[in-house]
Amino acid sequence: MTTLRDGARVPSSPFPVLPLRNGVLFPGAVIALPIGRERSVALVRTLAKGDVIGVLTQKDRNVADPSEAELYRLGTFARVVETGRLPSGDMKLVLEGVGRMRLSSLVRRDPFWLAEGEVAAETGEASEEAKLFARALFDQVRELGRGIENSVDASLAEEDPGLFADRVSALLGLTSDKDMRVLEALDVVERLRIVAGFVIEQKSLSEVKRKIEQDVRREIGNHQREAILREQLKAIKKELGEDGERDETGKLRERLEKAVLPEEVRAVAKRELERLEALNPQQAEYNVIRTYLDWIAELPWSHRADAKDDIDAVGEKLDEDHYGLGDVKRRILEHIAVLKLKGTTRGSILCLAGPPGVGKTSIGQSIADATGRPFVRIALGGVRDEAEIRGHRRTYVAALPGRIVHAMKKAKVKNPVVLLDEIDKLAVGWAGNPEAALLEVLDPEQNKTFQDHYLELPFDLSEVLFVCTANDLSTLSAPLRDRLEIIEVPGYTPDEKAHIARRHLIPKQLAAHGIPEGTLTITDDALRAIVRDYTREAGVRQLEREIKKLCRALSLEVARAKEEKPHLHVEESDLGRYLGKVKFFAEVAERTATPGVATGMAWTPVGGDILFIETSRMPGRGRVEITGQLGDVMKESAKAALSYVKSHASALGVDTSKLEEEDLHIHVPAGAVPKDGPSAGVTMFTALTSLLSSRRVRSDTAMTGECTLRGRVLPVGGIKAKVMAAHRAGIKRVILPQKNARDVDEVPEEVRTSLELVFAEDMSQVIAAALEERPSEEETVPLGNDETTGGEAQAVH
Repeated sequence: MTTLRDGARVPSSPFPVLPLRNGVLFPGAVIALPIGRERSVALVRTLAKGDVIGVLTQKDRNVADPSEAELYRLGTFARVVETGRLPSGDMKLVLEGVGRMRLSSLVRRDPFWLAEGEVAAETGEASEEAKLFARALFDQVRELGRGIENSVDASLAEEDPGLFADRVSALLGLTSDKDMRVLEALDVVERLRIVAGFVIEQKSLSEVKRKIEQDVRREIGNHQREAILREQLKAIKKELGEDGERDETGKLRERLEKAVLPEEVRAVAKRELERLEALNPQQAEYNVIRTYLDWIAELPWSHRADAKDDIDAVGEKLDEDHYGLGDVKRRILEHIAVLKLKGTTRGSILCLAGPPGVGKTSIGQSIADATGRPFVRIALGGVRDEAEIRGHRRTYVAALPGRIVHAMKKAKVKNPVVLLDEIDKLAVGWAGNPEAALLEVLDPEQNKTFQDHYLELPFDLSEVLFVCTANDLSTLSAPLRDRLEIIEVPGYTPDEKAHIARRHLIPKQLAAHGIPEGTLTITDDALRAIVRDYTREAGVRQLEREIKKLCRALSLEVARAKEEKPHLHVEESDLGRYLGKVKFFAEVAERTATPGVATGMAWTPVGGDILFIETSRMPGRGRVEITGQLGDVMKESAKAALSYVKSHASALGVDTSKLEEEDLHIHVPAGAVPKDGPSAGVTMFTALTSLLSSRRVRSDTAMTGECTLRGRVLPVGGIKAKVMAAHRAGIKRVILPQKNARDVDEVPEEVRTSLELVFAEDMSQVIAAALEERPSEEETVPLGNDETTGGEAQAVH
């Protein structure tokens, strides 16, 4: 056997091997190991003091049963110093490293590891260069300090530079991979270089750590000094009698104590207030916590408005503020009656849906005034960030609650009327879908524990009376529509517009323009002419603009008048001088004066409207051209109508022999506006039949409905808006699908009585009602460039 350090002998192969989970045993070093693994315990039981075994380090300390590939190839021969047991019952093994070992292979794993290997020879151990490097390393160790210089001496550096490098490396407390770099360096000079590098690295780390500790001690000293000075300043103010100006924290504590907070909220407020009092006001977190507590103190957690439930008073207020809208008012009164009878404070979720300018927003204000609740309006048009509804989390800089919590703070009570205006104009952005955030807000079963991201506390919204407004309900998601009680707000009839102008708009604009009361007189004929000839809308916004324009012109005459209170009288004949040329004409008779033109009715998000379907024929090859920026559904309706006309040509009086020699053109003005939907099918069929049979469409008739390939007339939507649009345009007869007869009840009685309503189940009934009896003398008349009127539509449904 070869002799190792201190007379130890290399064991004959195969010899026992002990894998170490972590750490490296250097020659000349002594370590005590707890033994727990089954194979290691079996090995220790066979060892006696003075035995020599191999020690290897695992590459991964988490491997319980390492294979040969999971062990470093270079290890240490170690002599057994002591075996025994720990107080915990585990076995203990004390080993002393006596030389480097190179592993050849593992030959057996049970009952413990046996391996073959050899001594790893070191080089350059006695060279002058090695001794020179060892002396330099000793100087660096003394500069490092940490007591390592007391465990090694200069004589060891002179006598055995390799052992000196191993001893220093073992005392530095390096990681296993760094220790293995030292162990695997068989050239002593290279080993000294590696250890010297590690010592320099430890010196740098010690200097950085020392500097950090000095900075921390200095900062703590400044804070303590500042705190002492603040306490002294507080005592000085007290002695001077200036303690009336209490600190902000004390005032905030008083506000929180006065507020009637739920238990969960009070616990959070108490915790945050204690944190605030422990912070320096100069720290950034101080303002964050103070702003958070300000919001908690300001919100109406338990304060309620004394809401009125006098149904007659509410009804009188609604009648005072709004003319007409009988169904809408009745539905609102029914809601208030239910709340009164049930004795509950739970709010309702109403959605007022209708065209612009019909008074949806002002109805919300009237509800608040009538019930004695505060009114808060939240504009949702264009909102595309979910945080606008639910707020930002406090981890973000300048975070704030969402619009719902802002509205509650503004209302100062937990049962206000909150108007969510233009809910159908919400947009989806990269920051989430705000419509999805409203699902909890507008659900009476969930909103009693609504949590804003900023507050992160449950806030009760169940007593809020939410009123939403929308123009187009089709843009709302199905879950959101399911949470709303939808109240249709229709457009106004011409008589209703005249009453609204007389009662509300004219007095408002006279006061706005400084025209004294009693100065102006507008005849009923003039007012009806403004409604008929200068506006064509479902609401009254354009009517108000025209009245404003009239008042501006009149204010100039009042200002020029010499008398103190002149009297102005406006008749229908004076409107051209004040308002300019007439904007709308009753052109239905003119547009349908030739065969091939039919009047249809359309629904748009801004109310109902009429549109014209124009057809023309010309020499060609039997092609069909469809124009007017139509959608796929509308184009299919045109093709289906043409197919039905061809298949029933004899019954309709159409000569099909010429169709192969002629081209047909179907056009829907205005071409710049997209249009789609199936409800123009009946109108297209009527226009084609009129063109090919040379029978004119009655000029006082408009129609709507979907036409099947077999001539059945199917029901469509938007009947109420469409019929009122036809009435505004001067139509006297309206053809509707038979299955839409039930929807006519929603049309105001004034409109129903002024129109002849014709219901049809089959296209033959439509033809009989829509076309004149005798054919026109001219088969076709070229279509001119008619002026575009209010009969244009944005979409057909």
